[in-house]
Amino acid sequence: MKARSDDFIVPARAHVAAAAAMLTMLLLTAGVAWPQAASAPPALGVQEPAQQGLPQQGLPQQGTPGPAREENPGLLNEIGKLFDKLPPLKGPQETIEDLNARARDAAKDASDSLSRLAKPASMVSGRMICPVSANGSPDCKLGADKLCQSKGYKEGRSLNTDSAETCSAKVLIPGRPRKPDDCRTDNYVTSALCQ
Repeated sequence: MKARSDDFIVPARAHVAAAAAMLTMLLLTAGVAWPQAASAPPALGVQEPAQQGLPQQGLPQQGTPGPAREENPGLLNEIGKLFDKLPPLKGPQETIEDLNARARDAAKDASDSLSRLAKPASMVSGRMICPVSANGSPDCKLGADKLCQSKGYKEGRSLNTDSAETCSAKVLIPGRPRKPDDCRTDNYVTSALCQ
């Protein structure tokens, strides 16, 4: 069987791609590695004993401020910045006071809602005209209020309405043609729910 050049190229491409991926990962991890303290790298296998009595000249002593720390662009530093931006936590007493204030507000809102529901509403019947509003439509809310006030209540909502055509006496003249402004339609509130 004769060997073709494609049989050697395809596996070689896979090996080259894998090697390139490994090299890229090594370069990336070397570029984003955490910076180490300013000390000499330890020798593999053999370490020198530390001199405890004499402070080194390049390192600051404890208690004396050292040079300003360089900004560390690592993940932990970014998380620390995020925690610095958070608002301070409240103490237990402040938390309890906030909860009590919220509970008082909720109880007040609930009692207001119940007091509005507790007022009984009554249905009244009658006939009150709905005045014409500025835009030409009938204002039956005002008519319902007037109907309820005539029965001793404060305000109301219309339940039923009726309409009737009201014409001037000119329409009754025999032989006179009817004009558009001779008649108008009036709306009336006939029943309302009053409070």
